[in-house]
Amino acid sequence: MSVIDLPPSTTFDPALTPGASNAIHVCLKLQPQERMTLVTDRACAEIAAALRAEIERTGAEYSVFVLEDHGPRPHRDMPPEILADLAKSQVSIYAAITQTGELRTRMQMMDVINPHRIRHGHMVNINKQIMLEGMRADFTEVDRLSQKLIEWARRAKRITCKTAAGTDYVAEFSPNLKWVKTAGLISPEKWGNLPGGEIFTSPFNSNGRFVVDGVVGDYLCQKYGDIGATPLTIDIKDNRIAGLACENKELLKEFDAYCHTDENSDRVGEFAIGTNLACTRIIGHILQDEKLPGIHIAFGHPYSEHTGQPWKSTTHIDCVGRFFDIWLDDEQVMAKGKFLI
Repeated sequence: MSVIDLPPSTTFDPALTPGASNAIHVCLKLQPQERMTLVTDRACAEIAAALRAEIERTGAEYSVFVLEDHGPRPHRDMPPEILADLAKSQVSIYAAITQTGELRTRMQMMDVINPHRIRHGHMVNINKQIMLEGMRADFTEVDRLSQKLIEWARRAKRITCKTAAGTDYVAEFSPNLKWVKTAGLISPEKWGNLPGGEIFTSPFNSNGRFVVDGVVGDYLCQKYGDIGATPLTIDIKDNRIAGLACENKELLKEFDAYCHTDENSDRVGEFAIGTNLACTRIIGHILQDEKLPGIHIAFGHPYSEHTGQPWKSTTHIDCVGRFFDIWLDDEQVMAKGKFLI
């Protein structure tokens, strides 16, 4: 039985249609005989309405859940009725604004999505600007670039990253840790963020300085946005945070606390290269900014279910920089944020 929390009368700007169409028909390839679960919130109701219109075009059965209709937020746990509905679907989208403490609820969704091999689009903190920019990418072309890059990365023993802002960071890789492509064309093997456009792994080890002059992730992104004016400098030794510095002392304090939530919260869990060519600048939203051509790393959970990393964490916070020079082993593949391949 379907649940439709979103009123049929919810209107949306037609400018959202190309991005919504990309999500449903290109990225997720929803078929008429399939079933879909859409999880949203009141803040994203307009975007959810645009997505629902494209779902209805396919003729597929679907449910729409508005999080606030299932208890006051922030939720400690994902409402069980949502997880039960999700388990019946082949395709799903989470399009909602994050709230402090709700990462756990999204991890609970993944505990359903991964074993059921659901084609899932993760649209955390989606907004209209992202729908008009990153979600309008040519995802076939993004996938082609990502495939070329991942084949190269899988052969690399190390990747060196430098920026004019002060990043000088080297990550080392192991053949036992898998590279994963999430370029927007989502398969049952791996759910993906939308907009898509990245390849990632979990590094075997890494050392150096990483200057975050773009954005930091999770709920801190909503609070601080583009931190280019007050970059966060992170010194990393043997894959863990060895030092932090930032002129914004409140950001510094919150980031430091976040990265000491559990024993692996200060550990580099993800190393990624953004490949969405429709993303041309930092906009202050992690969902799109982490797809910007360049490097981002994340401290905490290493997506061990996909990368093969043996450790886990209850936290995951992305860190995005700008205008990278990148070398795979000794061959340069990016200069000042532009791909050379």
